[in-house]
Amino acid sequence: MTRYQIGELARMTGLTVRTIRFYSDQGLIPPTSRTVGGYRTYDGEAVAKLKLVRTLRDLGVDLPTAGRVLAREVTVTDVARAHAEAIDAQMKTLRLRRAVLRAVAKGGEMELMNELARMSDEERQRILDDFFEEVFGPYELDPQFEQRMRSVRVELPDDPTTEQLEAWVELAKLVQDPDFRASVKRMSQQHEEQRRSGTDMSPPDNNQMEAFNFAITQAREALEAGIAPESDAAREVVARVNANWAEALGVPNDERVVERLRTFSDFADPRAERYWVLIAKINGWPAMPDHSRERAWLRAAGQPFG
Repeated sequence: MTRYQIGELARMTGLTVRTIRFYSDQGLIPPTSRTVGGYRTYDGEAVAKLKLVRTLRDLGVDLPTAGRVLAREVTVTDVARAHAEAIDAQMKTLRLRRAVLRAVAKGGEMELMNELARMSDEERQRILDDFFEEVFGPYELDPQFEQRMRSVRVELPDDPTTEQLEAWVELAKLVQDPDFRASVKRMSQQHEEQRRSGTDMSPPDNNQMEAFNFAITQAREALEAGIAPESDAAREVVARVNANWAEALGVPNDERVVERLRTFSDFADPRAERYWVLIAKINGWPAMPDHSRERAWLRAAGQPFG
C-alpha cells in the first residue's frame, strides 16, 4: 500500500505542511504509520479526508464540525444544509445593514431605520393591524371593503433596495401618525354613515373612474400651465370637473354635486393615496400613481375629491 509523507500530502492537497501536522495532532487525520526514522506517513484514505476537510473549511465549516463528519457522526448533507441556512440568515442581516447604511447616507434617521428594518414580517404586519384596529374597529364598514384593506400584507424583501427601505420607514411613520389616524377614522365614520343611508359602497364603476381620471388630468394640466387655484381660470377647471362628475353620478349639474363631494372632503386626504404608493413600492408591485399634487390643487380650487 502506498504511503505518503506530509510534504507529499501538501503537494497533493494544496494544504500547508503546518496545517496537515495540526490536523494530525488534533486527531482528525492520524498517521497511518511511521518510518524507521519516526516520520509520519499516510495512506490514500488520509488524502481523501484531507481534501474533504479542506473543502469544508473553504465553505466556512468549523473544524469541530469537520471532525464530526470524518467520524461519521453527521453527514456532509446535514452539515451543508445547516451551514447554508446559517449563511442565508447572515446574508439577510448583511443586506438589511447595507440598505440601512445606504438610506442613512441619503439623510435617513439611522436608529429608526435600523429598528424598523430589523423587524420580522410579523412585527411589521402588527403595526398595520394596530392601525386598522383603531381606524376601522369602532365602525360598521362594508365587510368586503374592510376585508380587502386588512388583507394587504407588508412584504419587505430580504434584500431590499434603499427605496423599499425608505418606503417602509415612511409607511410605518404614516400609520402611527395620530393626525393621519384621525383623518382615516373620519373617513370610516363617513363610510359607515353612507352605508346606513343605503349608499352603494361597491367600488367605483367605469364612469366614476373615468370622471376621477378626468379630474386628475384637468388638475395636472392646470398645474403645468401655472394656473393658481384661486384664479378665475381655476374656477373654469372646477366647473368642467363638476359637470363631468354630475354626468358620471347621474345627477343634475348644479351645486348639489359640489356640496356632495365637499361633504366627503376627508376622502381627499392625499396621505390615503400615499399609503398605497408606499405599499406598492415596498412589495415590489407595479408603481402606483401618486396624485397628491393634483388632489391638493383641486381642494385649494374649492373642489375636494375622493
